[in-house]
Amino acid sequence: MASSPYAHSLPSPSTPAGRDGLAALLARPHRAVIALDFDGTLAEIVPDPEQARAHPAAVPALARLAPKVASVAVVTGRPAGVAVRYGGFAGVPGLDHLVVLGHYGAERWDAVTGTVQAPAPHPGVTAVRAELPGFLDSVGAWQGTWIEEKGQAVAVHTRRATDPRAAFEALRDPLAGLAARHGLILEPGRMVLELRPPGMDKGVALAEYVREVGAESVLYAGDDLGDLPAFGAVEKLRSDGVPGLLVCSGSAEVTELAERADLLLPGPAEVVALLAALADHV
Repeated sequence: MASSPYAHSLPSPSTPAGRDGLAALLARPHRAVIALDFDGTLAEIVPDPEQARAHPAAVPALARLAPKVASVAVVTGRPAGVAVRYGGFAGVPGLDHLVVLGHYGAERWDAVTGTVQAPAPHPGVTAVRAELPGFLDSVGAWQGTWIEEKGQAVAVHTRRATDPRAAFEALRDPLAGLAARHGLILEPGRMVLELRPPGMDKGVALAEYVREVGAESVLYAGDDLGDLPAFGAVEKLRSDGVPGLLVCSGSAEVTELAERADLLLPGPAEVVALLAALADHV
């Protein structure tokens, strides 16, 4: 489709692989998957995760883009239903085939049915949930930290602490030990430490979904350490002949992601602008 004279401009990836990924997406958009993290990518990082909401322009941009591509997938550590609610994705014309892969792919919400498919809670999560308040108290970590219930996981946030980074580092090893005792893994993020079941991450979820759709190209945008496996999945797909574009939303806190990205964007507003530009150009 020819772009309008008022189309948003497309940024240029900094790597040859990224430029190949973008070119493949533009050439055959109906065979492309657009995959996006939620927090820090479609929504700004906020002190209270319960107040996070998708950027106001995100849903309009996705509603214009989604009908032109094979699929749009939101891949998040949040419960799928929470991401749908905070994103405002339900019942939006144009988002008929949006999927939300929640809890790193353990849960799935499809716009077609409006329902969530989810496994039974891991017994280790139930045990950690009961033990965690006393555990944090025993290591003197209550000041400025708080627990987020995530259904299939439990997270400890340090962003409100006097020194968030110091609190994060001080809790990392003790919480890793607690997770291991209950058959869980520790997933570090941006001033958050999440205890969750093993066996699923964003890379596994993304690779499985790309295979399911039969995509010929993929774009993945993320901002956090939890997005590294998804970056790895796109890099593996590239080696298998499936072009891909890796987008980093913000780079100040997670330099590991920025170093592997093809395209660096300052934050969710610019990610949404990219989505709008793609809608203009495909």
